[in-house]
Amino acid sequence: MKRFLVALGLAGAVCVAHAQSAEPIRIGLIAAFSGPFADYGKQIEGGMKTWLRQNGDAIAGRKVEILVRDTTGPAPEVAKRLAQELVVRDKVHFLAGFGLTPEALAVAPVATQAKTPMVIMNAATSVITMKSPYAVRFSHTLPQDSAPMGTWAAKNGIQRVYTLVADYGPGIDAEAAFSKTFKEGGGQIVDSVRVPLKNPEFAPFIQRIKDAKPQAVFIFVPPGEHSIAFMKGFQERGLAKEGIQVIATGDLTDDHLLDAMGDPVLGIINTFHYSNAHDSPENKAFLKAFAETNPDGGRPNFMAVGGYDGMHAIAEVVKKLGANFTGDQAMELFKQMKFESPRGPIAIDPETRDIVQTVYVRRVERRDGHLYNIEFDSFPNVKDPGKPAQ
Repeated sequence: MKRFLVALGLAGAVCVAHAQSAEPIRIGLIAAFSGPFADYGKQIEGGMKTWLRQNGDAIAGRKVEILVRDTTGPAPEVAKRLAQELVVRDKVHFLAGFGLTPEALAVAPVATQAKTPMVIMNAATSVITMKSPYAVRFSHTLPQDSAPMGTWAAKNGIQRVYTLVADYGPGIDAEAAFSKTFKEGGGQIVDSVRVPLKNPEFAPFIQRIKDAKPQAVFIFVPPGEHSIAFMKGFQERGLAKEGIQVIATGDLTDDHLLDAMGDPVLGIINTFHYSNAHDSPENKAFLKAFAETNPDGGRPNFMAVGGYDGMHAIAEVVKKLGANFTGDQAMELFKQMKFESPRGPIAIDPETRDIVQTVYVRRVERRDGHLYNIEFDSFPNVKDPGKPAQ
């Protein structure tokens, strides 16, 4: 019996040693971690680390390694070079992150050639998943968030709108999707303007909006410096006093920045797929774990949830496929993915490899001394309306 117990102990030690020495799961995280979009990468990484804190940093006996690469973005050529290095030199099992569309588009051919799954955790131009059969998105698309805004506005007494969007893929997508559903509901687009992605000067555009006297202005600009600058100019030029309402996607009222934006954002109606104030057990657990994992990370936003859910999906793939799998096998599992997120129920459309989720209508309100996007209506099971097949 003694010899048996010793042998059993040795066998257990061998199993533990084998699990510990198994090849780690390497995830190449490509995003901006410095420059004007630095918060994008930090939020995505923070979400990924939060999932690992809740569920353990090993999957199926394999340690998870997140290899962080800073694009300083938007820098598509840098993103492409980093992806090539991660695939060839570091032999990553997954590429992930992608806060900005130009960088995701630049990496798509690399993912295709290497047959490496590319898990998109923010970049929101509709066409991205069509650029590689190895791309799957766990964030959102701008048409997905913008089309419901057009429908809601037309049904709620808004008839004349001026649109202002950033002049790149997501902005163009947002403008097209909003305008389509708004016009279908009987609304009129008074005029439209696209502003540069880099260093936009909003003052002349805001003056044009004021002169046109619309009922509302529909906005899409990237969260961060752009959204803060636009709302500052909107207030300084007195558009609210002229009765011009702001409607937008939730990028404008980003949870991470909302308190810093202050009173000018109160009352803004927006449509989006995640709110820090979403009332569910999953979201409460996520918020608690994020604060514990990222003590200096501030309030988590939709990019953090994209990182969290993307990490969840990667873990499910590894659990089901074990130590050795191909990119094609992984993609087949991604296409079947469906689970409860801090934002609500999500699934992947197997035809497009894009996310299907609830889009919420929210109003910015002050509660307990802080600003929140408070959900009051919803559009369930929204697919990306920007895909040609749809």
